[in-house]
Amino acid sequence: MKQLVPMEVGICCQDLDSLKRFYVEELGLTEINVIDVTAEKAGDTGLTVGAYRVARLQTPFGERIKLLQPEAAPAASTHTDTILERRGNAYLTFIVDDLAAMLAKLKKLGLPLLSGSELVEVRPGTFLIFLRDPEGNILEFVQYADIQAYRPDVPKEG
Repeated sequence: MKQLVPMEVGICCQDLDSLKRFYVEELGLTEINVIDVTAEKAGDTGLTVGAYRVARLQTPFGERIKLLQPEAAPAASTHTDTILERRGNAYLTFIVDDLAAMLAKLKKLGLPLLSGSELVEVRPGTFLIFLRDPEGNILEFVQYADIQAYRPDVPKEG
């Protein structure tokens, strides 16, 4: 496979405008566009039988998150106490430079913290937190003591 652009991830949502605000205002993604897709075109995609809206959001590195809201409200997903208890669970990982500040910000938003209220050191110098976004999607935030050791393919800043 020859990939032409950074990976994009689609997330089915119930309230596109509200979830978009979270990702743009709280996490700093950039809104690229919002598109309405007619039921006629949607039916050909396999996404839904009715119309849907999609918002494309972009990270500073160029990855995109697509929030998709079907015309008919999607079925509620079932959550488990831990992430790996349910096949098909997926999560987005954001690697950040100040995880403690991110955790403080997320605590103020009152989002469900799956990994507890403190940073979790999973191996020396690697800390993470897991939580659910406003619609219950799983997000991971990670900080590495040595990001170059983890991702030598990414150029150093500065």
